[in-house]
Amino acid sequence: MKVHLPVRQAILRRRTYEAPAEGRFGKIRLDFNENTTGCGAAARKAIQQLTAKQIALYPEYEKPTDKLARYFRVRPEELLLTNGGDDALRVFFDTFVESGSRILTCEPTFPMYRYYAEIADARVEALRYGPDMELPLAALLAALRKKPRVFFLANPNNPTGTLVGKEAIRKLLRAAPHTAVVIDEAYAEFSEISAIPWIHEFPQLFIARTFSKAEGLAGLRLGAVISSRDSLSLVRRAMPPFPVNAAALAAAVAAIEDGTAIQRYVRGVKRLRAWFKRELEKRNVRVFPSAGNFLLADFGKRGPALFRKLERHGILVRERSKDLGPGFVRITIGTEAELKSLLRHVGRSL
Repeated sequence: MKVHLPVRQAILRRRTYEAPAEGRFGKIRLDFNENTTGCGAAARKAIQQLTAKQIALYPEYEKPTDKLARYFRVRPEELLLTNGGDDALRVFFDTFVESGSRILTCEPTFPMYRYYAEIADARVEALRYGPDMELPLAALLAALRKKPRVFFLANPNNPTGTLVGKEAIRKLLRAAPHTAVVIDEAYAEFSEISAIPWIHEFPQLFIARTFSKAEGLAGLRLGAVISSRDSLSLVRRAMPPFPVNAAALAAAVAAIEDGTAIQRYVRGVKRLRAWFKRELEKRNVRVFPSAGNFLLADFGKRGPALFRKLERHGILVRERSKDLGPGFVRITIGTEAELKSLLRHVGRSL
């Protein structure tokens, strides 16, 4: 039976979001930049210790927010917790973007910026990273003078791995006094660069963070927005009263209070990232510098067949042929055993 409902035109114009394929457990998952080592023991213990009553009642946020704010070295009123990193991005559209208004970004990048823009019926101005995956700084500065509602910059960028330095970020902020500048720092733990210390200097600056990567809590969905108190108060108006679940709060607090699991994982990623890059280059694969827990590589014309072969053997990678060309792929820095398994299949195919 056909349904006749008054659906917004912006929804009818866009395709349904294609969620990741099911049946991925048990495979080598190097396609979604997850922490494949798993969360730390402290986080898991905190979840197991939740009482039946804690699960049955709505969560309280004051104490967890205080502890997580100290982790980010900000005041509690400068931190807003969200239902995952995606929700930390959606709230900017709810707050600042109206139908027909314009956002700015630089592609290829995290697709959720464009996804939410299409839902909001906003116009997207998307510049392009260069052939060496460098940021087009001059073009972005010129585009910011046109005062877009929001400018999204992933730093480090996904999928290119590009890291924008502090001086370039300051130039972008100075050029955008009337634009909400969202620095998406999902991979900041691996780059050691963060714009959080500048939230008082630049009231238009917002930092989006996630606990899905270094903390290994992707399954619990916890993100954060950090900004000055007055700026963040605007974003709070677009948030529901209970956006984050009790398990996510408990696990995140336990993870940061322990800290050793996070530090161990980050050190391991940096070591394996350098080693894996060298191993791919030995096999004549072009690899781009990365400041995240992943690498972007170009296997050229041999790539598509190789990626299909890897999938048949239960090794999942993120092919980027649609936005970068055949042969491009993003590979998560998994465990050493996972990466060696991938390299064995690569070696047999080249």
